[in-house]
Amino acid sequence: MTSRYGITFPFDGLSLLEQRPVVESLADLGYTDLWSAESNGYDGFTPLTLASVWAPTLRLGVAIIPVYTRGPATLAMCAGSLASAAPGRFVLGIGTSSNVIVEKWNSTPFDEPYKKVRDTLRFLKSALAGEKITESYDTFAIEGFRMGFTPPEPPTVLVAALRAGMLRLAGREADGAITNWLAPTDVPTVAAELAKGGADKELAARIFVAPTDDAETARAVGRFALAAYLTVPVYRAFHDWLGRTELMSGMQEAWAAGDRKGALAAIPDLLVDELVVHGSPAACRERIQEYVANGITTPVLAVLPVGVDPATAAKELAPQ
Repeated sequence: MTSRYGITFPFDGLSLLEQRPVVESLADLGYTDLWSAESNGYDGFTPLTLASVWAPTLRLGVAIIPVYTRGPATLAMCAGSLASAAPGRFVLGIGTSSNVIVEKWNSTPFDEPYKKVRDTLRFLKSALAGEKITESYDTFAIEGFRMGFTPPEPPTVLVAALRAGMLRLAGREADGAITNWLAPTDVPTVAAELAKGGADKELAARIFVAPTDDAETARAVGRFALAAYLTVPVYRAFHDWLGRTELMSGMQEAWAAGDRKGALAAIPDLLVDELVVHGSPAACRERIQEYVANGITTPVLAVLPVGVDPATAAKELAPQ
């Protein structure tokens, strides 16, 4: 077993405050990490602030905060605040997010993503260390900013990375990388690029899990998730890089033509089975261990909605 084992929070089907008992149970079940996200639901920081009190031993991570949707100083203050609320237990994941979230939902140009992440990472390292910053980066400029507090311990900072350039940046300048939507057999390819930037770096992965023996239901839910992600340019490019262009071709063509039902129908079982963990809880745990064996240091489960309530899913998928 890996020394870290996480789960994605908030959970589907419960209001935020109703989730406290589930969060409180996680450490006793063997979980070490609780990871939020940020797209079109809860923001990435507020749930973890609650969890810092509900589960005072868990490490708290966000995967990810987009570098475009907050100003650099605001992002530093948010990260520093949570790092102060949970000293030594906060992991800040930053990344580009996608053109959909950045441009279509937040009306912000999705320009120079590599440089934007690199510049934000460099700024955050200085800001969270308490430095006064006056600097012209390639993608923004800061004049005379210093945070009014310094967290007791700077957070671990991971970079969301799908392909070689960002993975190497994560290895060189961050504490590691976060990835998702990959198969266990893809992990060595991703890990090798991260290692080119630096050795012994954390590699976290959000792993989508459908804990049910009903393969038809698991695949149906998985198809919806895959169509939502793999048609986004950054994820399409990731899986082209991994060699799945042919497997995705029918879905991509139908989606581009506006045929959403056709796109779902064109996703082959093989693609779902490679990228979505499903089956009995024991089978799911075994599959998760394949990710770990191939180089994932922090598996982060994301339970898909297949009719299993969050408390049951957390218990059944707990490390054993």
